[in-house]
Amino acid sequence: MTRRVLILAHTGREESMLAALEACVELHANNIVPVMYAEELADMTGYLGVSGVRMEILDRDVTLADIELVMVLGGDGTILRAAEIVRDYDVPLLGVNLGHVGFLAESEREELIQTVSAVVQRRYSVEERMCLDVLVKVAGKVVAHTWALNEVALEKGNRERMIEVVTEVDGRPLTSFGCDGVVMATPTGSTAYAFSAGGPVVWPGVEALLMVPISAHALFAKPLVVSPSSTLAVEVLSRNGAYGVIWCDGRRTVDLLPGARIEVTRSTKPVKLARTQQSTFSERLVRKFELPVQGWRGPAVEVSQTPTTQLPIIKTPKPKTSLEGPPTGPVPPVPDLRIPPESSYSGTTAFYGEERP
Repeated sequence: MTRRVLILAHTGREESMLAALEACVELHANNIVPVMYAEELADMTGYLGVSGVRMEILDRDVTLADIELVMVLGGDGTILRAAEIVRDYDVPLLGVNLGHVGFLAESEREELIQTVSAVVQRRYSVEERMCLDVLVKVAGKVVAHTWALNEVALEKGNRERMIEVVTEVDGRPLTSFGCDGVVMATPTGSTAYAFSAGGPVVWPGVEALLMVPISAHALFAKPLVVSPSSTLAVEVLSRNGAYGVIWCDGRRTVDLLPGARIEVTRSTKPVKLARTQQSTFSERLVRKFELPVQGWRGPAVEVSQTPTTQLPIIKTPKPKTSLEGPPTGPVPPVPDLRIPPESSYSGTTAFYGEERP
């Protein structure tokens, strides 16, 4: 059976077109048919010249159902565009970073040949990444229905004023405040817009939804991490007349008038990402953000299992005198602290029985 790999590249950049041509040559040399969109192939061959590599055109020679893997050459934006293309098909994405951070990418530009070799030898695994289902409602009616892999970001539409919102979790209001916006993200998107807004970094294996306010003018406006079965909602209040706009993965946008409501739940359709490396998410964090780890020793290697250490138990101290049983001996009288009716309290303690001058 013929193996086919779709090559998606940012053909507006020379580096991306050179990487795409190199990947096509390597795939063709290993009896795998490279596939491209007609427009991207025309851009690449028009700029670099005809390569002589046998190519097929998507939607003319083959369909996405015939594709084994999509190799994406570019930054996170190119990978998000690829996710839009393959989401309705059972086709995984393999990203090669040509951008800046490139958190969704599996490898870097200098590792392109090794990445192609792993594809040829089928040395890659596939993992599913949670997506968001996004509903926009006005007066109870759905006016837009879309999705997001990273996040849906509600932002203010007026630069000169904050947007007033009220947040909701599982059908119950949480708090309202003025802000620049609210980000609702997946664990995949926790290292993107939500990260920039001060949200937590969530490991991809954790199933959760995030809500992160942006520059909120409120005492309680903290990032929230909720169950993946929860429903997040944000309503745009109309008390100051400010309108908003939502961005899904920075690519799909919907304008929001005051009174609009955004509901976010876990989507039933995930996006599949291919992995050729066995590095942990911690290693990726260190590599992508260039985190300092000098001085780290790592866990000590234990020859045998260490038994539980017996630590001393701190006992609760006993009172010096026994408190059990009724008191013995005469009970002292309780002093009468009431103010005598014939006196007016002057801020002194004379009415306790002392003689006033």
